[in-house]
Parts: sequence; structure tokens; C-alpha cells
Amino acid sequence: MAGNSDPLTPRAKLAVTAGKAVAAASRAAGRGSGSVIGGRVALKLDPDLLARLAQNLDVTLVSATNGKTTTTRLIAEALGAAGPVVSNALGANMPAGITSALAGGSEAKFGVIEVDEKYLAGVARDTDPKCIALLNLSRDQLDRAAETRMLAENWREGLSGTKAVIVANADDPLVVWAASSSPNVIWVAAGQMWKDDAWSCPSCGGVMQRPGDDWFCGECGFRRPTPSWALSGDHVLDPHGSAWPIHLQLPGRANKANAASSAAVAAVFGVPPQVALERMYQVQAVAGRYDVVQFKERDLRLLLAKNPAGWLETFSLIDPPPTPVILSVNARGADGTDTSWLWDVDYTRLTGHPIFVLGDRKLDLAVRLEVANQSFQVCETLDEAVQLAPPGRIEVIANYTAFQDLRRRVGN
Repeated sequence: MAGNSDPLTPRAKLAVTAGKAVAAASRAAGRGSGSVIGGRVALKLDPDLLARLAQNLDVTLVSATNGKTTTTRLIAEALGAAGPVVSNALGANMPAGITSALAGGSEAKFGVIEVDEKYLAGVARDTDPKCIALLNLSRDQLDRAAETRMLAENWREGLSGTKAVIVANADDPLVVWAASSSPNVIWVAAGQMWKDDAWSCPSCGGVMQRPGDDWFCGECGFRRPTPSWALSGDHVLDPHGSAWPIHLQLPGRANKANAASSAAVAAVFGVPPQVALERMYQVQAVAGRYDVVQFKERDLRLLLAKNPAGWLETFSLIDPPPTPVILSVNARGADGTDTSWLWDVDYTRLTGHPIFVLGDRKLDLAVRLEVANQSFQVCETLDEAVQLAPPGRIEVIANYTAFQDLRRRVGN
């Protein structure tokens, strides 16, 4: 292993170069960013490459079911106040994509890395993070992800005894259970709108009691820890009791919660809340999410929602009725092929909105809306939906691959 100034062995350098070449070829062929295929090639040539690339970085890992990409971006902005940052900002969050991102950051001091929930323990082993942010756990991709209790157990086992500072959401019992095996946890009261995955105690299986914002298990005594940071309206409360205003261009309560967790992470690295929160204001959109685009002489706001918890938060952001809403759902590999989660979403929140339905699984969604007594029209294309929609800005809510399809169509 080389000295600290250059942790890369000749083999590692070859792996990085080959990975970049393959990524460039993939981009040139119009197959996306190439980061995943480039990372795969690089890791084949040097299986220890991720650990080597992380060696000289102060690493923060971010994992959750919802909000990973946005929170990763907010933390990266905040830490930029203290030095150069490398990040997988476009959301390629498995080992190959993470390796590709870090290979491009040779001058960086900080690595801020979004990690898919199932890979968190392994990536934490490889990257020796200083900090790990755990935001929430809820059901998602039912065909490929084990149920949430098992994910929480994997996190708990994988992170037990870690040297990293864990910044964890005190309002999500599954996250608290996962983080409780770690010696150094900073608890953030970030809130939890979606509670349907946390009615039974992750510790003993008993029924959770939820008086107000508190929660506890009446059977084993597992309970909400006392937070040192909190989201309070439009402010972040720090451990000293000071309230710092949150000014974001990103909409909604969920993003204020993401900002509160990000401020707590920034403080671990010595960036004060005021500086961290001011820098977060720069973020206008994250990988196309929240962008307002012009299409067919209309303003469309693009919103990503991938699972019941995400749809619930997204419905709270949209403009009031009679703003038209376009919903698009696919069930391809990256989305998860099981659409039964649609039945967990409360679509009565869309009452009064003209609704237009698109995507590979538009008929699944249409049946669900019918049962929820919503009036809607099924459309073949985005163009058709936009032409049928009444005047005014249109809210467009889509799951993962449907969102990418829409971005391509609007040229974003």
C-alpha cells in the first residue's frame, strides 16, 4: 500500500483508468452516465478499490428509503464550506456507482455518499466512514427488498460497534432500533409522516404506543430517544437550544427534515448550522426532482415518489385544487415489479384535482383511483395528458423509471 499522499497502487490506478474509459465509451454510445458499468469494470480489476479511494477522505454515508439523494446533496453543499467534496450526486448508490464517483474526486477532502439500504453495512466496512446518516425505513420494492424489519436488523448488525458517528431520526422506530447498537449516536427529531411500517416493536414484536409525537413499546420498554437536534416548523434547533432558520428552494416538510439531519451531520465536521443552512439554499433541484420545466407551452413541476411514504409526502407539497395532476407509474427492474404498494397510498388526498394517468402500469393505478372515488383520465402519452389538462401549472408525480421517461420527453 502506498503512502498517505497517494493511496492508489499501480493496480488501483489501472482499474480507475479502465473504469473511466469504459464509462466514457458508454456515454458516447448514449447509454447514460456510464458510472455503474465503469465502476463494475474497475472493481473487477481491483476488488479493494473502493476502500483505497476512500482512504484519504472524511466519508459520510447517507441511507434511507426516501430522501437519500436530496440529503446527500444538502450535506455535500454544507461540507463544501470546509473543503472540496466528492459525491455520487446522481444517485448511483450501489458499490459500482460509488466507486465511480470517488474515482473522480482525487482532490477532495470529504466524500458524501448515498448508499442503497441493502448495501449500507458492506459500504461502511469498505469506506470507514466518520459519519452515517440514517433517515427512515419504509416498505419499497416489495419484490426485491426484504421487509423493513429485516433491513433494520441488517443495519443494526452491520453497524454495531462502528467508530462512525451515527446521525439518526429519533422519530422512526426502525431507524432507532438499527442505530441503537452503535456507541455514538446523535438523535434528530426529523418527524415521520408515514407510520404504517412501524406499528409493531422492532425489538420484541409488541404493539407500539404512539401518544402525540412520542412512541414506545408497552411490553419491552423500547422507546423514542431524547433528540439533541430537532426540526421545529421552519427552524432547526441545535443541541444548545438555538433555533436556526431553514431557507430552502426545495419544497415541503420532508426537505426541511432532510435539512435538519444535514445540519447535524455538518456539525460533526465543524461546520456551524448557520453556515450549513445558508449553503443548502443553493440547491434548486436534485437530479431533476422539483424542477419546473416548460413543455407544450405549460409549466410542469416534476416530482419523484417511489413508495407509499414518498407519495404521502409528495401529496402534501402540491398546489391546492383545481391544480391538474399527472401520475405516472412503471414497474420495471429499477422500480420493483410489484405494484401492490399502490393500495397503501391514500389517493383521497387528490380529491378536487383533475387527474391524468400514464405509464406502463397506468391500468393498475386506474383501478386504485377508481376504488378511491377519484375522477381521472387514462392517457397514452405525456403530450396527450398535457393537452387535456385544464389551465395552470401541472404537478407531475412519477415513480423512478417513469420519472426518467418524463425527463427524457421534456428534454430535461
